[in-house]
Amino acid sequence: MTPSGPAELTPFAKKILPGLVAIAFFMEALDTTILNTAVPTISAALNVAPLSMKAVLSSYTLSLAVFIPISGWMADRFGTRRVFAAAIGLFTLGSILCGISSNIHVLVACRILQGCGGAMMVPVGRLTMIRTFAKSELLRAMSFVSIPGLVGPMLGPLAGGLIVAYLHWRLIFFVNVPIGLLGLLMVYFHLPDYRESDTHPLDIVGLILFGSGVALLSYVLEVFGEHTLGTFEILSLLAVSFVLLGGYGFHAQHIRYPLLRLSLFKLRTFAVATSGSFITRIGIGGAPFLLPLLYQVGLGYSPVKSGLLIMPQVIGAMSSKAMVQMLLRRIGYRGMLVSNTVILGAGLMFFATIGPETPIWRIVLQAFVYGICTSLQYTSMNTLAYADVAPQQTSGASSIASTLQQMSMSFGVATAGLCTAFFVPESLRSEPALFIAGLHKAFLILGVATIITSVMFYRLKPGDGSNVSQQKTAQTGDANAAS
Repeated sequence: MTPSGPAELTPFAKKILPGLVAIAFFMEALDTTILNTAVPTISAALNVAPLSMKAVLSSYTLSLAVFIPISGWMADRFGTRRVFAAAIGLFTLGSILCGISSNIHVLVACRILQGCGGAMMVPVGRLTMIRTFAKSELLRAMSFVSIPGLVGPMLGPLAGGLIVAYLHWRLIFFVNVPIGLLGLLMVYFHLPDYRESDTHPLDIVGLILFGSGVALLSYVLEVFGEHTLGTFEILSLLAVSFVLLGGYGFHAQHIRYPLLRLSLFKLRTFAVATSGSFITRIGIGGAPFLLPLLYQVGLGYSPVKSGLLIMPQVIGAMSSKAMVQMLLRRIGYRGMLVSNTVILGAGLMFFATIGPETPIWRIVLQAFVYGICTSLQYTSMNTLAYADVAPQQTSGASSIASTLQQMSMSFGVATAGLCTAFFVPESLRSEPALFIAGLHKAFLILGVATIITSVMFYRLKPGDGSNVSQQKTAQTGDANAAS
């Protein structure tokens, strides 16, 4: 049964819950970052171009976006404990199958299977946190959850570099297997089991319309610029994807229980947080794909050195957790998101200045500062989304927020690859200088797009989210009332 307020758990269960949910974040973050570092090596082993590996990355996040919408319904229907356990098991199985894949097509298929598990794993874990902790405790709890989860990105690049340099690239997919088994054990003993006593029917039509539209749109971004399809075919597929998504929007307004409850966008804080997060993450989501290519293909660094250069970004993200609550109390969500989005965009553009003559200390410092800003942005957007969401709406809100988050990451990888492919013709990609120039232009485009996103956060009012950040401002009452 879904509780009407924060769940009453024993002190030990409440303390262990963030660590349990962090396992899901750790597995997904480790899987993504460890694979990013190994992209050049895996592409050579499978006899494909490095840019073609974006299909392996985007297919996973696309699978998340397609199946996340049913995660809330699954949790309500079958219980958070059972769904979370099944998700970890499926993710672990997908990892094993990825490790034994023989070509890029099989690898992409196994990544989609892995994404099916991830689609339930992280959203259900987040949903459990939201239902367990009061809103005044949510910022601290979610910040704590993300700290262990950031260990994955810190270890991922280095572990990926060491594995491909001294062992075999297939082992990068087996790292999560023991972690998944540990997670299954902890879920059995410690995860709260929330469920609805009476669940509504699953919106099958909505799932088909939305899933097909998102999948087709991502495919268009995937092949655009690679000359595998003509202009007419590309435009036709793009039109069909928009028709499918528009059809879902129409469908969702005329049924009682839609797959994604679009009426939640009437909440200003939720609408701004999720839509702003979607656009911002497209820029940020492309960076993890571009940076290993810049370091390894462009600058000729080894996988180990490339992984070491990415680690400062995660260390910076971990170090920011102590300041995020202080900053949100002082300047509020509006001030934080408007200013930090501009800084993030500038940071992306600054990566376009990295070349063969750039000293290592500057790359490390730049990555560290960028990591701090990225973490501040993620924590702020993730917690603001639930500031004005009622307890009975948390399942639907979590599904929408998680879906848009994963869609933006998939589109970010596809957009980054598209920009690089546009500026660097395939015949010139073997020349490091030209490849670096193309990556620089891609960073500039992603940076400009991110800076423009800051305009979206101007819709916030000074007191928005004060019930989460505990911001003290004279306008808090009026702002919350206006929500």
